[in-house]
Amino acid sequence: MRRLASQLWFQVLLATALGVVLGIYWPSAGARMKPLGDAFIALIRMIVAPVIFCTVVHGIAGMRDMRKVGRVAVKSLVYFELITTAALLVALIAVNLSQPGAGMNVDAHAIDTRAIGEYTSQAREQGIAPFLLGIIPTTFVGAFARPEVLPTLFVSILFAVAVSGLGARGEVITDLIGALSQVFFRIVGFIMWVAPIGAFGAMAFTVGRFGAGSLLSLAKLLLEFYLVSLAFVLIVFGAVAYWAGVSLLRLLAYIRDEIVIVAATTSTETVLPRLMEKLRALGCEESVVGLVVPAGYSFNLDGTCLYLTTAVVFLAQATNTHLGLAQQLAVIAVLLLTSKGAAGVAGAAFVVLAATLGSLGTVPVASIALILGIHRLMAEALTFVNLVGNSLATIVVAKWENAVDYSLLSAQIGRSGARQPVRESRPVRR
Repeated sequence: MRRLASQLWFQVLLATALGVVLGIYWPSAGARMKPLGDAFIALIRMIVAPVIFCTVVHGIAGMRDMRKVGRVAVKSLVYFELITTAALLVALIAVNLSQPGAGMNVDAHAIDTRAIGEYTSQAREQGIAPFLLGIIPTTFVGAFARPEVLPTLFVSILFAVAVSGLGARGEVITDLIGALSQVFFRIVGFIMWVAPIGAFGAMAFTVGRFGAGSLLSLAKLLLEFYLVSLAFVLIVFGAVAYWAGVSLLRLLAYIRDEIVIVAATTSTETVLPRLMEKLRALGCEESVVGLVVPAGYSFNLDGTCLYLTTAVVFLAQATNTHLGLAQQLAVIAVLLLTSKGAAGVAGAAFVVLAATLGSLGTVPVASIALILGIHRLMAEALTFVNLVGNSLATIVVAKWENAVDYSLLSAQIGRSGARQPVRESRPVRR
Protein backbone atom coordinates (compact mmCIF):
# COMPACT_ATOMS: atom_id res chain seq x y z
CA MET A 1 0.00 0.00 0.00
CA ARG A 2 2.89 2.33 0.80
CA ARG A 3 4.36 1.68 -2.66
CA LEU A 4 1.00 2.50 -4.28
CA ALA A 5 0.66 5.70 -2.29
CA SER A 6 4.06 6.85 -3.58
CA GLN A 7 2.93 6.61 -7.22
CA LEU A 8 2.12 9.99 -8.81
CA TRP A 9 -0.87 8.66 -10.76
CA PHE A 10 -2.45 7.34 -7.56
CA GLN A 11 -1.89 10.61 -5.71
CA VAL A 12 -3.45 12.60 -8.56
CA LEU A 13 -6.36 10.17 -8.84
CA LEU A 14 -7.05 10.40 -5.10
CA ALA A 15 -6.82 14.19 -5.18
CA THR A 16 -9.20 14.29 -8.17
CA ALA A 17 -11.75 12.16 -6.30
CA LEU A 18 -11.51 14.47 -3.28
CA GLY A 19 -12.07 17.43 -5.59
CA VAL A 20 -15.25 15.83 -6.96
CA VAL A 21 -16.54 15.21 -3.42
CA LEU A 22 -15.84 18.80 -2.38
CA GLY A 23 -17.49 20.17 -5.52
CA ILE A 24 -20.62 18.08 -4.99
CA TYR A 25 -21.20 18.64 -1.28
CA TRP A 26 -19.67 22.12 -0.87
CA PRO A 27 -19.95 23.71 -4.33
CA SER A 28 -19.11 27.24 -3.21
CA ALA A 29 -15.91 26.03 -1.55
CA GLY A 30 -15.12 23.89 -4.59
CA ALA A 31 -15.48 26.86 -6.94
CA ARG A 32 -12.97 28.78 -4.82
CA MET A 33 -10.34 26.08 -5.44
CA LYS A 34 -9.78 27.30 -9.01
CA PRO A 35 -6.52 29.15 -8.14
CA LEU A 36 -4.92 25.83 -7.16
CA GLY A 37 -5.47 24.37 -10.62
CA ASP A 38 -4.51 27.63 -12.30
CA ALA A 39 -1.29 27.84 -10.27
CA PHE A 40 -0.20 24.35 -11.31
CA ILE A 41 -0.86 25.08 -14.99
CA ALA A 42 1.03 28.38 -14.64
CA LEU A 43 4.03 26.54 -13.14
CA ILE A 44 4.11 24.15 -16.09
CA ARG A 45 3.73 26.96 -18.63
CA MET A 46 6.68 28.68 -16.96
CA ILE A 47 8.98 25.74 -17.76
CA VAL A 48 7.61 24.58 -21.15
CA ALA A 49 9.51 27.09 -23.32
CA PRO A 50 13.00 26.47 -21.88
CA VAL A 51 12.47 22.68 -21.96
CA ILE A 52 11.48 22.79 -25.64
CA PHE A 53 14.36 25.13 -26.48
CA CYS A 54 17.01 23.01 -24.76
CA THR A 55 15.69 19.71 -26.11
CA VAL A 56 15.37 20.92 -29.71
CA VAL A 57 18.70 22.75 -29.78
CA HIS A 58 20.66 19.95 -28.11
CA GLY A 59 19.06 17.30 -30.31
CA ILE A 60 19.38 19.06 -33.68
CA ALA A 61 22.75 20.71 -33.09
CA GLY A 62 24.18 17.41 -31.91
CA MET A 63 22.84 15.59 -34.97
CA ARG A 64 25.00 17.53 -37.46
CA ASP A 65 22.73 16.40 -40.32
CA MET A 66 20.26 19.04 -41.45
CA ARG A 67 18.86 16.71 -44.11
CA LYS A 68 17.69 14.42 -41.33
CA VAL A 69 15.97 17.33 -39.61
CA GLY A 70 14.09 18.00 -42.84
CA ARG A 71 13.15 14.32 -43.20
CA VAL A 72 11.84 14.13 -39.65
CA ALA A 73 9.79 17.31 -40.14
CA VAL A 74 8.25 16.10 -43.42
CA LYS A 75 7.50 12.62 -42.08
CA SER A 76 5.92 14.10 -38.97
CA LEU A 77 3.64 16.42 -40.94
CA VAL A 78 2.59 13.62 -43.29
CA TYR A 79 1.74 11.39 -40.35
CA PHE A 80 -0.08 14.21 -38.55
CA GLU A 81 -2.28 14.98 -41.56
CA LEU A 82 -3.18 11.33 -42.13
CA ILE A 83 -4.19 10.70 -38.53
CA THR A 84 -6.05 13.99 -38.01
CA THR A 85 -7.97 13.45 -41.25
CA ALA A 86 -8.91 9.98 -40.03
CA ALA A 87 -10.11 11.52 -36.74
CA LEU A 88 -12.30 14.05 -38.55
CA LEU A 89 -13.87 11.38 -40.77
CA VAL A 90 -14.47 8.93 -37.89
CA ALA A 91 -16.16 11.64 -35.80
CA LEU A 92 -18.28 12.76 -38.77
CA ILE A 93 -19.55 9.24 -39.42
CA ALA A 94 -20.20 8.54 -35.73
CA VAL A 95 -22.15 11.73 -35.01
CA ASN A 96 -24.31 11.22 -38.10
CA LEU A 97 -25.13 7.68 -37.05
CA SER A 98 -25.88 8.46 -33.41
CA GLN A 99 -27.70 11.78 -33.99
CA PRO A 100 -27.19 13.08 -30.40
CA GLY A 101 -28.71 16.50 -31.18
CA ALA A 102 -31.76 15.32 -33.10
CA GLY A 103 -35.09 16.37 -31.61
CA MET A 104 -33.76 19.17 -29.40
CA ASN A 105 -35.32 21.84 -31.68
CA VAL A 106 -33.35 24.70 -30.14
CA ASP A 107 -34.09 28.24 -31.29
CA ALA A 108 -30.67 29.85 -31.72
CA HIS A 109 -32.16 33.34 -31.37
CA ALA A 110 -33.41 32.52 -27.88
CA ILE A 111 -30.01 31.43 -26.54
CA ASP A 112 -28.34 33.61 -23.89
CA THR A 113 -24.95 34.42 -25.43
CA ARG A 114 -23.49 36.44 -22.56
CA ALA A 115 -21.55 33.44 -21.23
CA ILE A 116 -19.78 32.85 -24.54
CA GLY A 117 -18.70 36.44 -25.24
CA GLU A 118 -15.12 35.69 -24.15
CA TYR A 119 -14.80 32.85 -26.66
CA THR A 120 -16.47 34.51 -29.63
CA SER A 121 -14.32 37.64 -29.22
CA GLN A 122 -11.19 35.49 -29.36
CA ALA A 123 -12.58 33.55 -32.29
CA ARG A 124 -12.67 36.65 -34.45
CA GLU A 125 -8.89 36.75 -34.23
CA GLN A 126 -8.52 33.23 -35.65
CA GLY A 127 -7.67 32.51 -39.28
CA ILE A 128 -4.98 31.09 -41.55
CA ALA A 129 -2.94 34.29 -41.94
CA PRO A 130 -3.00 35.25 -38.21
CA PHE A 131 -2.08 31.66 -37.31
CA LEU A 132 0.95 31.61 -39.63
CA LEU A 133 2.07 35.09 -38.61
CA GLY A 134 1.62 34.13 -34.98
CA ILE A 135 4.40 31.56 -35.32
CA ILE A 136 6.91 34.39 -35.71
CA PRO A 137 7.49 36.15 -32.36
CA THR A 138 7.95 39.91 -32.15
CA THR A 139 11.40 39.39 -30.68
CA PHE A 140 13.61 36.35 -30.18
CA VAL A 141 13.20 36.50 -26.41
CA GLY A 142 9.49 37.19 -26.83
CA ALA A 143 8.95 33.60 -27.95
CA PHE A 144 9.65 32.47 -24.38
CA ALA A 145 7.10 34.86 -22.90
CA ARG A 146 4.16 33.51 -24.91
CA PRO A 147 2.05 30.44 -24.02
CA GLU A 148 2.01 29.10 -27.61
CA VAL A 149 4.37 26.25 -28.46
CA LEU A 150 5.08 26.99 -32.13
CA PRO A 151 6.96 30.33 -31.69
CA THR A 152 9.29 28.61 -29.23
CA LEU A 153 9.79 25.70 -31.62
CA PHE A 154 10.46 28.14 -34.47
CA VAL A 155 13.25 30.07 -32.71
CA SER A 156 14.65 26.83 -31.28
CA ILE A 157 15.09 25.32 -34.74
CA LEU A 158 16.70 28.53 -36.05
CA PHE A 159 19.12 28.60 -33.13
CA ALA A 160 19.93 24.88 -33.49
CA VAL A 161 20.66 25.17 -37.21
CA ALA A 162 22.90 28.17 -36.56
CA VAL A 163 24.82 26.34 -33.81
CA SER A 164 25.20 23.28 -36.03
CA GLY A 165 26.74 25.46 -38.73
CA LEU A 166 29.51 26.55 -36.35
CA GLY A 167 31.09 23.10 -36.49
CA ALA A 168 33.54 22.35 -33.68
CA ARG A 169 33.05 25.81 -32.18
CA GLY A 170 29.39 25.03 -31.64
CA GLU A 171 30.11 21.96 -29.50
CA VAL A 172 30.69 24.15 -26.43
CA ILE A 173 27.23 25.69 -26.87
CA THR A 174 25.67 22.26 -27.46
CA ASP A 175 27.22 20.87 -24.27
CA LEU A 176 26.05 23.91 -22.30
CA ILE A 177 22.50 23.53 -23.62
CA GLY A 178 22.60 19.83 -22.71
CA ALA A 179 23.59 20.69 -19.13
CA LEU A 180 20.84 23.33 -18.93
CA SER A 181 18.25 20.81 -20.12
CA GLN A 182 19.10 18.58 -17.13
CA VAL A 183 18.52 21.55 -14.82
CA PHE A 184 15.13 22.32 -16.33
CA PHE A 185 14.02 18.69 -16.19
CA ARG A 186 14.91 18.66 -12.49
CA ILE A 187 12.66 21.70 -12.07
CA VAL A 188 9.89 19.75 -13.83
CA GLY A 189 10.37 17.03 -11.23
CA PHE A 190 9.94 19.59 -8.45
CA ILE A 191 6.74 20.94 -10.03
CA MET A 192 5.27 17.43 -10.29
CA TRP A 193 5.28 17.24 -6.51
CA VAL A 194 2.33 19.65 -6.45
CA ALA A 195 0.44 17.94 -9.29
CA PRO A 196 -2.10 16.36 -6.86
CA ILE A 197 -2.88 19.81 -5.43
CA GLY A 198 -3.43 21.19 -8.94
CA ALA A 199 -5.65 18.25 -9.86
CA PHE A 200 -7.70 18.71 -6.68
CA GLY A 201 -8.26 22.41 -7.36
CA ALA A 202 -9.14 21.95 -11.03
CA MET A 203 -11.69 19.19 -10.40
CA ALA A 204 -13.25 20.86 -7.36
CA PHE A 205 -13.77 24.02 -9.41
CA THR A 206 -15.30 22.13 -12.37
CA VAL A 207 -17.88 20.29 -10.28
CA GLY A 208 -18.50 23.19 -7.88
CA ARG A 209 -18.88 25.78 -10.66
CA PHE A 210 -21.15 23.79 -12.98
CA GLY A 211 -22.80 21.63 -10.33
CA ALA A 212 -23.24 17.87 -10.07
CA GLY A 213 -25.98 18.19 -12.66
CA SER A 214 -23.34 19.11 -15.23
CA LEU A 215 -22.12 15.54 -14.97
CA LEU A 216 -25.50 14.34 -16.28
CA SER A 217 -26.65 17.09 -18.66
CA LEU A 218 -26.47 16.36 -22.38
CA ALA A 219 -25.63 12.79 -21.43
CA LYS A 220 -26.22 11.42 -24.92
CA LEU A 221 -23.65 13.74 -26.45
CA LEU A 222 -21.13 12.98 -23.73
CA LEU A 223 -21.66 9.23 -24.03
CA GLU A 224 -21.33 9.35 -27.81
CA PHE A 225 -18.14 11.41 -27.66
CA TYR A 226 -16.52 9.25 -24.98
CA LEU A 227 -17.32 6.07 -26.91
CA VAL A 228 -15.97 7.54 -30.17
CA SER A 229 -12.80 8.69 -28.43
CA LEU A 230 -12.27 5.28 -26.85
CA ALA A 231 -12.97 3.49 -30.14
CA PHE A 232 -10.53 5.77 -31.98
CA VAL A 233 -7.77 5.04 -29.47
CA LEU A 234 -8.35 1.29 -29.44
CA ILE A 235 -8.96 0.79 -33.17
CA VAL A 236 -6.99 3.50 -35.01
CA PHE A 237 -4.16 3.95 -32.52
CA GLY A 238 -4.23 0.22 -31.85
CA ALA A 239 -3.68 -0.50 -35.54
CA VAL A 240 -0.86 2.06 -35.76
CA ALA A 241 0.78 0.63 -32.63
CA TYR A 242 0.50 -2.91 -34.03
CA TRP A 243 2.11 -1.76 -37.28
CA ALA A 244 4.88 -0.07 -35.28
CA GLY A 245 5.50 -3.22 -33.26
CA VAL A 246 4.55 -1.78 -29.87
CA SER A 247 1.80 -2.62 -27.41
CA LEU A 248 -0.82 0.12 -27.06
CA LEU A 249 -1.85 -1.14 -23.62
CA ARG A 250 1.76 -1.13 -22.41
CA LEU A 251 2.18 2.39 -23.79
CA LEU A 252 -0.92 3.54 -21.89
CA ALA A 253 0.46 1.97 -18.72
CA TYR A 254 3.81 3.67 -19.31
CA ILE A 255 2.24 7.15 -19.49
CA ARG A 256 -0.43 6.53 -16.84
CA ASP A 257 0.84 9.39 -14.64
CA GLU A 258 0.48 11.82 -17.53
CA ILE A 259 -2.99 10.47 -18.41
CA VAL A 260 -4.30 11.09 -14.90
CA ILE A 261 -2.80 14.60 -14.72
CA VAL A 262 -4.25 15.52 -18.13
CA ALA A 263 -7.67 14.18 -17.11
CA ALA A 264 -7.67 16.31 -13.97
CA THR A 265 -6.41 19.54 -15.55
CA THR A 266 -7.96 19.07 -19.05
CA SER A 267 -4.73 20.39 -20.55
CA THR A 268 -2.03 18.37 -22.29
CA GLU A 269 0.37 21.26 -21.77
CA THR A 270 0.72 20.27 -18.12
CA VAL A 271 2.65 17.11 -19.07
CA LEU A 272 4.61 18.29 -22.13
CA PRO A 273 8.06 18.47 -20.45
CA ARG A 274 7.55 15.20 -18.59
CA LEU A 275 6.24 13.46 -21.72
CA MET A 276 9.33 14.48 -23.67
CA GLU A 277 11.55 13.10 -20.93
CA LYS A 278 9.65 9.80 -20.85
CA LEU A 279 9.82 9.34 -24.61
CA ARG A 280 13.55 9.88 -24.52
CA ALA A 281 13.74 7.26 -21.76
CA LEU A 282 11.90 4.85 -24.11
CA GLY A 283 14.85 5.05 -26.49
CA CYS A 284 13.59 7.66 -28.96
CA GLU A 285 16.34 9.96 -30.18
CA GLU A 286 16.38 13.38 -28.56
CA SER A 287 16.23 15.25 -31.88
CA VAL A 288 13.08 13.36 -32.92
CA VAL A 289 11.39 13.91 -29.56
CA GLY A 290 12.31 17.60 -29.63
CA LEU A 291 10.72 18.08 -33.05
CA VAL A 292 7.72 15.74 -33.05
CA VAL A 293 6.24 16.40 -29.60
CA PRO A 294 6.12 20.24 -29.70
CA ALA A 295 4.94 20.20 -33.33
CA GLY A 296 2.32 17.60 -32.47
CA TYR A 297 0.87 19.90 -29.83
CA SER A 298 -0.34 22.13 -32.66
CA PHE A 299 -0.55 19.84 -35.70
CA ASN A 300 -1.51 16.43 -34.26
CA LEU A 301 -4.53 17.15 -32.09
CA ASP A 302 -6.56 14.04 -32.89
CA GLY A 303 -8.85 14.38 -29.88
CA THR A 304 -9.52 18.01 -30.71
CA CYS A 305 -10.48 16.99 -34.25
CA LEU A 306 -12.91 14.41 -32.84
CA TYR A 307 -14.39 17.07 -30.56
CA LEU A 308 -14.72 19.80 -33.18
CA THR A 309 -16.43 17.59 -35.76
CA THR A 310 -18.78 16.10 -33.17
CA ALA A 311 -19.67 19.52 -31.75
CA VAL A 312 -20.30 21.20 -35.11
CA VAL A 313 -22.65 18.47 -36.37
CA PHE A 314 -24.35 18.15 -32.95
CA LEU A 315 -25.10 21.88 -32.87
CA ALA A 316 -26.44 21.68 -36.43
CA GLN A 317 -28.74 18.86 -35.38
CA ALA A 318 -29.83 20.67 -32.19
CA THR A 319 -30.71 23.88 -34.08
CA ASN A 320 -32.28 22.03 -37.04
CA THR A 321 -29.60 23.39 -39.39
CA HIS A 322 -29.42 21.13 -42.43
CA LEU A 323 -25.90 20.05 -43.41
CA GLY A 324 -25.78 18.07 -46.64
CA LEU A 325 -22.91 15.83 -47.66
CA ALA A 326 -21.14 18.65 -49.52
CA GLN A 327 -21.50 20.96 -46.53
CA GLN A 328 -20.19 18.31 -44.13
CA LEU A 329 -17.18 17.72 -46.36
CA ALA A 330 -16.66 21.49 -46.27
CA VAL A 331 -16.68 21.22 -42.47
CA ILE A 332 -13.85 18.69 -42.72
CA ALA A 333 -11.89 21.00 -45.03
CA VAL A 334 -12.30 23.96 -42.68
CA LEU A 335 -11.41 21.90 -39.61
CA LEU A 336 -8.22 20.65 -41.25
CA LEU A 337 -7.07 24.27 -41.01
CA THR A 338 -8.77 25.66 -37.90
CA SER A 339 -7.91 22.64 -35.73
CA LYS A 340 -4.22 23.51 -36.12
CA GLY A 341 -4.82 26.62 -34.03
CA ALA A 342 -5.98 24.66 -30.98
CA ALA A 343 -2.97 24.41 -28.69
CA GLY A 344 -2.79 22.07 -25.70
CA VAL A 345 -4.20 24.73 -23.39
CA ALA A 346 -7.51 24.16 -21.62
CA GLY A 347 -10.35 25.97 -23.38
CA ALA A 348 -8.51 26.52 -26.69
CA ALA A 349 -10.68 23.96 -28.49
CA PHE A 350 -13.81 25.93 -27.55
CA VAL A 351 -12.35 29.09 -29.07
CA VAL A 352 -11.51 27.19 -32.26
CA LEU A 353 -15.06 25.79 -32.32
CA ALA A 354 -16.42 29.36 -32.33
CA ALA A 355 -13.96 30.29 -35.09
CA THR A 356 -15.00 27.27 -37.14
CA LEU A 357 -18.71 28.07 -36.91
CA GLY A 358 -17.95 31.65 -37.88
CA SER A 359 -15.99 30.44 -40.94
CA LEU A 360 -18.78 28.10 -42.04
CA GLY A 361 -21.56 30.65 -41.76
CA THR A 362 -24.27 27.96 -41.56
CA VAL A 363 -24.54 26.77 -37.96
CA PRO A 364 -25.31 29.71 -35.59
CA VAL A 365 -22.25 30.69 -33.56
CA ALA A 366 -24.52 31.44 -30.60
CA SER A 367 -25.41 27.74 -30.39
CA ILE A 368 -22.05 26.93 -28.76
CA ALA A 369 -23.64 28.15 -25.51
CA LEU A 370 -25.47 24.80 -25.47
CA ILE A 371 -22.27 22.89 -24.74
CA LEU A 372 -20.41 25.49 -22.66
CA GLY A 373 -21.40 23.74 -19.44
CA ILE A 374 -20.05 20.36 -20.52
CA HIS A 375 -17.03 21.52 -22.51
CA ARG A 376 -14.64 20.65 -19.69
CA LEU A 377 -16.20 17.19 -19.43
CA MET A 378 -15.68 16.63 -23.15
CA ALA A 379 -12.14 17.94 -22.72
CA GLU A 380 -11.45 14.97 -20.45
CA ALA A 381 -11.68 12.71 -23.49
CA LEU A 382 -10.15 14.97 -26.14
CA THR A 383 -7.01 15.70 -24.12
CA PHE A 384 -6.56 11.99 -23.44
CA VAL A 385 -6.67 11.24 -27.17
CA ASN A 386 -4.27 14.12 -27.91
CA LEU A 387 -1.79 12.82 -25.34
CA VAL A 388 -1.83 9.24 -26.60
CA GLY A 389 -1.72 10.41 -30.21
CA ASN A 390 1.41 12.51 -29.74
CA SER A 391 3.14 9.79 -27.72
CA LEU A 392 2.48 7.24 -30.44
CA ALA A 393 3.41 9.68 -33.22
CA THR A 394 6.85 10.22 -31.70
CA ILE A 395 7.49 6.47 -31.53
CA VAL A 396 6.29 5.94 -35.11
CA VAL A 397 8.47 8.74 -36.55
CA ALA A 398 11.47 7.58 -34.49
CA LYS A 399 11.13 4.04 -35.85
CA TRP A 400 10.48 5.40 -39.34
CA GLU A 401 13.82 7.25 -39.09
CA ASN A 402 15.60 4.33 -37.35
CA ALA A 403 16.31 6.83 -34.58
CA VAL A 404 15.40 4.60 -31.66
CA ASP A 405 17.03 2.10 -29.35
CA TYR A 406 14.98 -0.98 -30.32
CA SER A 407 16.07 -3.10 -27.38
CA LEU A 408 15.09 -0.40 -24.88
CA LEU A 409 11.77 0.30 -26.61
CA SER A 410 10.85 -3.40 -26.84
CA ALA A 411 11.73 -4.04 -23.22
CA GLN A 412 9.33 -1.36 -22.00
CA ILE A 413 6.37 -1.26 -24.41
CA GLY A 414 7.22 -3.79 -27.15
CA ARG A 415 4.51 -6.05 -28.50
CA SER A 416 5.08 -9.73 -27.80
CA GLY A 417 6.12 -11.53 -30.96
CA ALA A 418 6.70 -8.34 -32.96
CA ARG A 419 9.56 -8.51 -35.43
CA GLN A 420 12.17 -5.80 -35.14
CA PRO A 421 14.30 -4.60 -38.09
CA VAL A 422 17.29 -6.81 -38.81
CA ARG A 423 19.58 -3.82 -39.19
CA GLU A 424 21.43 -2.75 -36.08
CA SER A 425 20.10 0.46 -34.60
CA ARG A 426 22.43 3.38 -34.17
CA PRO A 427 23.27 4.67 -30.70
CA VAL A 428 20.82 7.39 -29.77
CA ARG A 429 21.31 10.58 -27.80
CA ARG A 430 18.98 10.63 -24.83
